[in-house]
Amino acid sequence: MSEILTSLAAALPLASGWSIHSLWMRRRIASARRDPLTGLLNRDTFEERASKFLNGGPLAVYFVDFDRFKQTNDTYGHAAGDAVIRATGHRIQEWATENGGLAARLGGDEFVAVTSVYSAGEFDWTLYELSDRLERPVAFEGTQLGVAASIGTIRIDPRTELADLSALLRRADEEMYRAKQAGVGWSVAPSVAPTLGTVNGRRAGRRGTTGGIGGAA
Repeated sequence: MSEILTSLAAALPLASGWSIHSLWMRRRIASARRDPLTGLLNRDTFEERASKFLNGGPLAVYFVDFDRFKQTNDTYGHAAGDAVIRATGHRIQEWATENGGLAARLGGDEFVAVTSVYSAGEFDWTLYELSDRLERPVAFEGTQLGVAASIGTIRIDPRTELADLSALLRRADEEMYRAKQAGVGWSVAPSVAPTLGTVNGRRAGRRGTTGGIGGAA
């Protein structure tokens, strides 16, 4: 009996070590799935999880980009820009959770989200709510930083319309660009078919492309 107890006692530190290592690995994996500044999902994880919405009922995909974000960085510094990004991450996560959806940060000042929506009225209210929350000022070192966002969105019913997530994100991105160019809060896509050209595999007018309509966005 004493030999068994001795063996168990010797094994306890090893088991404890493996438990700690396993916990550390799980945390590392979870951390790799999220944006470090906002805690939102990264793009790969978002696409993996958001695809399940395409097997359900009506949904909407949203693409968000800030207006004059560079001006905030240039005027108040990058710490202020980070404060706006963090606040936005918290706001869009809270909004997405309340609406049974998911949100992610693509990088820079670009965010995406998906929610279920079952009526035109619900969709309109959900979109208004998102815009209202995003455009509230952000407090930073005694200053209220103004925030303006352009939102592009598309609403479909996967049971009657065929589209994969990448096509919906592309279409929402196009509508975000239209909203930004028009100086309005948001723009809703009337159909899944893309309406803007492609440059170097990306929507014409996006950062890193040349040509297309207007400046980069």
